[in-house]
Amino acid sequence: MSDRFRIVIEGDEATNFSAYSPDLPGVAATGLPERNAKHKCGKRSPPALRGPRDHGEGVPTPASTGAYVES
Repeated sequence: MSDRFRIVIEGDEATNFSAYSPDLPGVAATGLPERNAKHKCGKRSPPALRGPRDHGEGVPTPASTGAYVES
């Protein structure tokens, strides 16, 4: 089964990027360039889901959404 979870990426090339998943507490990573933060965060998602699945618990339902607003 494949689950899709939103990853939020913040930061800039001058300092660092951080990535986290609002739907998976504890799933976060940092890195440069941006794709490294995204990749590392994605690699941490399956272990975060494996624990609940192995113990017969429910996996969080992806619930976060995103939007842009114009000013």
